Amino acid sequence: MDGLVEFRTEDGARVVVEGVEDEDGARLVSRGDEPARAVRTFEDSLDGVRAAAASALRVFRDGSLRPDSVELEFGVKLSAEAGAVIAKGAAEGHLVVRLTWSPEPPPARPLGPDAAVPS
Repeated sequence: MDGLVEFRTEDGARVVVEGVEDEDGARLVSRGDEPARAVRTFEDSLDGVRAAAASALRVFRDGSLRPDSVELEFGVKLSAEAGAVIAKGAAEGHLVVRLTWSPEPPPARPLGPDAAVPS
C-alpha cells in the first residue's frame, strides 16, 4: 500500500488520500504516523486534470460529431509532489469517453381545423 498524502483545500480543509509512488520508485517519507504533506493545494493539484478534460471536450464538441452529451471519465491518482496524475488502467492510460445522441423526434403534425384527426 502506498503512503498517505495530506492536501489542504483553498479554504483550509484537510483532505487525506492514499498517495502513489513516484515513477523512479521513491516513496514518501513522513514523521511518525502523520501523512506526508502535499506541496500544492488540492485544487491546484487537480488543475492538470481539469485542463485535460477541457481539451478533450473541445475535441469531441468541435462540431463534426455533434453528440447530445459527452461524458469523460479519468482515473486519477494523487501524489504529494506531482499533484493529480491521470492513472494507468488496463491500457496505457485511463480515459473513458462516452458520446450519446438522442433519436430525432418525429416531425410535428400541423394542428388546426384542416389537420386530419386519427380515428
